[in-house]
Amino acid sequence: MKALSLVKPEKEEIEHVNKLAKIFLEKLNSKLKDAKAVIGGSVAKGTWLKGGHDIDIFVQYPLTFKDKDISALLEKDLKKLFKDISRVHGSRDYFKIEYSSYIFEIIPVLKVSSPEKAENITDSSPFHTEWVKSKVNESLQDEIRLTRAFCKANKIYGAESYIKGFSGFVTEILTINYGSFEKLIKAAMKWKPGDVIGDKQHAKKLNEAKLSPLIVIDPTCSSRNAAAALSEKKFNKFIEKAKEFYHNPSPSYFEIKTKDLEELKDALILKAIPLERKSDIAGAKLLKAQEYIKTILNQNGFNVTEHDMEFGSESLLWFFTEKKEVPKKFKHFGPPLKETKHVEVFKERYPNYKIENDRIFVELERKHTHINQFVKDLISSDPYIKEKVKSIAVVNE
Repeated sequence: MKALSLVKPEKEEIEHVNKLAKIFLEKLNSKLKDAKAVIGGSVAKGTWLKGGHDIDIFVQYPLTFKDKDISALLEKDLKKLFKDISRVHGSRDYFKIEYSSYIFEIIPVLKVSSPEKAENITDSSPFHTEWVKSKVNESLQDEIRLTRAFCKANKIYGAESYIKGFSGFVTEILTINYGSFEKLIKAAMKWKPGDVIGDKQHAKKLNEAKLSPLIVIDPTCSSRNAAAALSEKKFNKFIEKAKEFYHNPSPSYFEIKTKDLEELKDALILKAIPLERKSDIAGAKLLKAQEYIKTILNQNGFNVTEHDMEFGSESLLWFFTEKKEVPKKFKHFGPPLKETKHVEVFKERYPNYKIENDRIFVELERKHTHINQFVKDLISSDPYIKEKVKSIAVVNE
């Protein structure tokens, strides 16, 4: 497949990354007192994409450290080796270090004997790595690269709460299960909500909170649905894109494209700097800010028809609306007349009230009638938005 040349690293890059990871590992292990560092993620599995500059390192602590703050212990050791360390807050804090133009993510984990005994999901990750390594050869590694690139390019990659798509591990399980990317595409065209990848008997034992449109039994832990985070929207989008690709295959389905501002010229565009948190947390907070802005726009008559965002160190949020301008005066409705106590409160606050269809209301004037000025005022004054982002501003005037 021609697309493979777009996503597979050249031999030189593979050798360079493996050598660099080995050097980093040796350097780190020379300073670790109570733990051992191992390579994890897509580099360990041999499934990373061309130009990828993230390398995962798991630092395994013995189970006897269960009640200790292993993130703090790791940070202390890292500071002996590196000057610039970025601590990322999450269910268990981990660290980012830039080393030789690559970003190393250093993740502390407890070395449990089986995934079932993992109290933190990151403790299961080394088992995922070993399972994939035991199942793949070079050909299958390339097929996984195609699946991963396909999901990334079509914005359905990632289990984070602001994405709710296909995690890296799920793309690996699916590709290994079907045997190739093309076989996965053909199978996906026939997927129905509730389909199970893996033992259906294990699926029957899952509690309701772990169910999703596509159930993917974790091959290292049968009580876990690896695709539990998958939303119906991203499930349906995979099927839609699979059908499109099958009928009109093109390398463009594997090319990651950023949103062209020209495409958004008729939309309200905001640029936001996320909070300095784990991407899952920062992205979830940004998504809440976006949904809140959408609600306020709708409440004020602008009527949002489409909205989305691109998450990154500088994120873009956009809103297409039916109107750019709303009338100066508007009706602010209060409670129904039958809610007498609330009606009396409304009357005290707004003596110039009126009645319409058994509902009390008052005519008010907006401070701003144009969407840009309205949102500028909103994002500069609303505490809910301020606590969800580091900074946010309107891009287009």
